[in-house]
Amino acid sequence: MIAATPVAWLVLLPVLLLTGTALLVMVTDLWMEGPDRDGLGWLGIVGLAVTAVASITLWNQGETGFGGMMSVDRYALFFNLIFCLAAGLTLLMSMSYLELTDIRVGDYYTLILFATVGMMVMAAATDLIVIFLGLEVMSIAVYVLAGIWRRQLRSTEAALKYFLLGAFATGFLLFGIAMLYGATGSTTLNVIAGHLAKAGGEQRMLATIGMALLLIGFGFKVAAVPFHAWTPDVYEGAPTSITALMAVGVKAAAFAAFTRVFLHGLAGLSGDWSVVLWGLAVLTMTVGNVVAVLQQNIKRMLAYSSIAHAGYLLVGMVANGENGGSAVLFYLLGYALMNLGAFAVVMALGKRGEPNERLEDYAGVGFRHPFLGFAMAIFMLSLAGVPPLVGFAGKFYLFAAAVKSGYIGLAVIGVLNSVVSMYYYVGVLVQMYMTEGSADVPSPTTRPYLLATMLVTVIATILLGVFPSGAYEFARQAFLSLG
Repeated sequence: MIAATPVAWLVLLPVLLLTGTALLVMVTDLWMEGPDRDGLGWLGIVGLAVTAVASITLWNQGETGFGGMMSVDRYALFFNLIFCLAAGLTLLMSMSYLELTDIRVGDYYTLILFATVGMMVMAAATDLIVIFLGLEVMSIAVYVLAGIWRRQLRSTEAALKYFLLGAFATGFLLFGIAMLYGATGSTTLNVIAGHLAKAGGEQRMLATIGMALLLIGFGFKVAAVPFHAWTPDVYEGAPTSITALMAVGVKAAAFAAFTRVFLHGLAGLSGDWSVVLWGLAVLTMTVGNVVAVLQQNIKRMLAYSSIAHAGYLLVGMVANGENGGSAVLFYLLGYALMNLGAFAVVMALGKRGEPNERLEDYAGVGFRHPFLGFAMAIFMLSLAGVPPLVGFAGKFYLFAAAVKSGYIGLAVIGVLNSVVSMYYYVGVLVQMYMTEGSADVPSPTTRPYLLATMLVTVIATILLGVFPSGAYEFARQAFLSLG
């Protein structure tokens, strides 16, 4: 018992560091005076940087703790880096955003950090109960963040919708956990995998029902069709910086748990869930892209785009194996950069804290503000999968994995959906460069933190697209540590 304690603390090190940072930000906010609260944001960013460095330091540890319920394997540490990146850039671009709102800065930064703690717990959890605990820590913080701009009615509405539908989905997740416990006698993924490898009859049927219920719960969190109804309204109503965090961090955390549970814990049922995921992938890609074409609001368009990208990620899960899993991890890294950058541009185009959300508000932006136009063009083309950007590399790895696994039809459908997505992504470019407009767009030079966020994400989007092999190998090593 005493010998196991150091291992347990090592497993919790990234979580403890970030929890300590969140508490420090909360306490510091109590005695910090004056309207300038950027110091709180920088304190959070430093804590995230320290957590990221700690995660890199632990890369070769591969330790487990708490009776096999949590692990600091490379898989969890890879996701820790994505979470720190997403939260850090969200804090950075929020410094420019919050000064135009009446949002309580200390509460805002603290909740983002606690949400990130929940994400890390989800990625490190190797037990269904711990996954649920991490999910709740993340979800409760994000529910509050979605409605934190209390004077905005649509922000309150977004929080209420997200909370009600999220609670409903959590019920399915809990019932699924109960079913799997009844079938296998455990909630630990390694034990479940061992039982399912030799299960049959009623035990297997009960486990299959549990798997289906888990699929519904995770489907809601990743915004897969038909569990996506909350996404456009919540993305549109939440503060734009929080929308960015939900689109990147929450989705990555959900896929971290989703992939670990299904590709490892429920591998014995892969013959059942792969068929269902095949259908969900096609439905999610198609509905997301087709409905996105019809949108005239940039945040709703990006919401449906997020749904479509969940479909692409499901393709990697269907492909399974080393290639599919590695592609999912690489794509999530690239997707984080593309999406955070795109939402930073949306925030930069806002006035008085409220973004110009109609597509026509982007008319002529490419000429009036060249860097804004260039950055948005890079992000839109990358999301569409145009080479040599990271979006193309990510889709290439996903669809190549599907082909290698024999899912040629699924890969073809994915490519066709990427072609459809070109219509609405390029539509933004048409507005910026081929349409005259007179919208009053603030200069990014007055918002240095937003400018820094865009600069970092533009450079990373290009570099990871031109030189993807290093990051892909990093993702491959992370995925191979599962199990």
